[in-house]
Amino acid sequence: MIVSIGADHAGFIYKEPIKEHLAKKGIQVLDEGTNSDQATDYPDYAFKVGNRVKNQQADLGILICGTGVGMSIAANKVEGIRAALLETEFTAESSKTHNHANVITFGSRVNTIDEVLKFIDIFMNAKESDAIRHVGRVEKINKYEEKKWEK
Repeated sequence: MIVSIGADHAGFIYKEPIKEHLAKKGIQVLDEGTNSDQATDYPDYAFKVGNRVKNQQADLGILICGTGVGMSIAANKVEGIRAALLETEFTAESSKTHNHANVITFGSRVNTIDEVLKFIDIFMNAKESDAIRHVGRVEKINKYEEKKWEK
């Protein structure tokens, strides 16, 4: 598995511990930056990570900013990306099982690093549901994005 990871200045503090956590599991990590706590723009990293996933250069994207919201919004602008903000164990599991998320976002000012690492593990161990209702909903999103959706 290959994971692309990016953070802005607020998320930088969590990036290295996440990379170490993934490396211990034998997961290859592509670090898209930032590399300091100097102010920077979160969309730059969200677009880099989103495009890595879109272009199948990474299997999963992980993004960290202060709240996780900005990264989620920006990543979802990349075609084919289903970014989910994870703040609880439930969202960590259901974003994978129900929504087939391919990018996950976190807020360094919302959750502790221990919580974030737990949520990553829950997400990665969950399986995408093949239940018709979940697959159908994801397909609706895909069709809408491709401008082929009809109500």
